[in-house]
Amino acid sequence: MKNSGMVEKLNGILSPLAAKLGNQRHLKAISNGMMFGLPFIVIGSFFLIVANPSINMEQYNPETANFFMKFLAAWKEFSVANYDVITAPYNLTMGLIGLISAFGIAYSLANEYKLNAAMNGMIATVVYAMVCTPVVEGKIDLNYLGTNGLFVAIIIGLLVVEICRWFEVKKIKIMLPESVPPMVVVFINTLIPLLVNIVIFYGINILFLATTKQIFPEAIMQVLTPATDIAGSLGGFLLIVTLGNILWLFGINGSSIIFPIVFTLGITQTGFNAEQLANDETMTHVMNLQMFRISVMGGAGATLGLVILMMTSKVREYRTIGKLSIIPGICSINEPVIFGLPIVFNPILAIPFLVTPVVNLLLTYFAQKFGWIGLGFIIDPSFTPFFAQAYLSSMDWRNIIFTLGLVIVSMIIYYPFFKVMEKNRLSQGK
Repeated sequence: MKNSGMVEKLNGILSPLAAKLGNQRHLKAISNGMMFGLPFIVIGSFFLIVANPSINMEQYNPETANFFMKFLAAWKEFSVANYDVITAPYNLTMGLIGLISAFGIAYSLANEYKLNAAMNGMIATVVYAMVCTPVVEGKIDLNYLGTNGLFVAIIIGLLVVEICRWFEVKKIKIMLPESVPPMVVVFINTLIPLLVNIVIFYGINILFLATTKQIFPEAIMQVLTPATDIAGSLGGFLLIVTLGNILWLFGINGSSIIFPIVFTLGITQTGFNAEQLANDETMTHVMNLQMFRISVMGGAGATLGLVILMMTSKVREYRTIGKLSIIPGICSINEPVIFGLPIVFNPILAIPFLVTPVVNLLLTYFAQKFGWIGLGFIIDPSFTPFFAQAYLSSMDWRNIIFTLGLVIVSMIIYYPFFKVMEKNRLSQGK
């Protein structure tokens, strides 16, 4: 009863706070807005795969190679000779993810405010392009339209809508007769907010360029680098993931709250790896999207091992829930377990629920660091079976074996705690 009272007190404190954060419109706009870019990222990644077949030509020997290796070698020669042509779709999809995200975030936030979402999205897109495309030696530099500009896209996407909303709240608009077509009214009343946004952001850009010799995105990235380093460090990442899982224990979708932080970080770091690969450099960014996928492999709390244990449980109810949860769990969806078992408010399973993702992430970090598995350089689609994600993120078969090993680790960690819970349930005659 004492523990129950403590849980109730913690629930009373944390639930309203977490619910407020989860429903905060700006965080929702970032999460939803980033989703706009996922189809472009996935398709762009396919072309990056075509341009970079998984073969090390330094170790290739045509005299001893089999048919498959000869095919990969021929593919590699073709991709090297036609690299710019093959990667053009990648550069204009993944390479524009900052631009796409600026539109998506502004569109989503405008929707929350019941404003003209499409027009706000277009204003944010135009402003972002103006700020992030400096002219260098007579050529437009596209460097900040991709993953390098994601944080700037978030800032501009949110602030552009807030400025447009200010005009709406203050009712600063041109009154026209009812006979004027609605599209003409929208056009005319968009002119002033558009002009003000351009003057503000492009003016700031010019000011930064004049005083620091840096464009606005460069300066913003310098300011954000310390915070990014904290979230992008192993300790910071583990802390963020653990806090999200603590919220799950109280029945609150912690993944949705930490998503804007870790997903943005993961995409950025994965984009850096892709750029290094495209430039024939060694990939160095360990805190890539692959780490985020591992943090939710099998769902929050890495519960896939628990689901497998449940499928062979002596308790019929556990077996049923386990069988129903295995397919969603393989695709990293585990609400049936969290709420059906449940894990929510479960003091026994809370410990492995928090510990397992930490162990998995530590193992993944060092496996990438020491080159035992491939680093992620491709943005793989969400809710894909975990073993497919493991391969698609890195094009390395070792990652499949490694993630299967993590499932076994999950089973080992959950096993004693699950058996305690199972024994208690059996002792109740259920």
